[in-house]
Amino acid sequence: MKKNQLEKFAHDFAEIYNKAWANHGEGTQIEVKKVLKMFQTMKPILDEHISWFIYENEKPIAMWINIPDLNQWFKYLNGKFGWLEKLKFLLAKFFIKNKKMVGLVFGIVPEWQRKGIDGFMIWEGTKHFRKTRNYTDYEMQWIGDFNPRMIKIAENLETKVTRKLATYRYIFDRNLPFERHKML
Repeated sequence: MKKNQLEKFAHDFAEIYNKAWANHGEGTQIEVKKVLKMFQTMKPILDEHISWFIYENEKPIAMWINIPDLNQWFKYLNGKFGWLEKLKFLLAKFFIKNKKMVGLVFGIVPEWQRKGIDGFMIWEGTKHFRKTRNYTDYEMQWIGDFNPRMIKIAENLETKVTRKLATYRYIFDRNLPFERHKML
């Protein structure tokens, strides 16, 4: 992902997201305008080496969006973020190596799922980050227990599990049937 092409990547992100994720949960589509605004907000912290897109004949088919773990720099700001702390943040970002990155979103369009794209992208990306950017720690924010393939990929990344998240659903109308999310 290149910072000078955020509009192109916003379109690609929306296309992949809407095909890969819109059928989950409430089926919400994301607009390019909203993605572009998110990308522009994230621009100061984006590391072009750790957010990847895969294409087939110029058509986006997969994405893996990561950012540096900001807490590695925020810890020097003593819980404040005024103009002085913003300057300290920029200095910390420039001078202090961040060895941890955080996964935000991962998606593959349905026609390319179960073809090894996920494993390829994560394996090659991980080799690249560790070699060129010195990222040694990776935190995957959220993987649903209904996605055992992604859990297996995470386990094979030679990372340690630092926390386990649980998702709960409470149905206020007790007459409605509960249906567990289908396994992917």
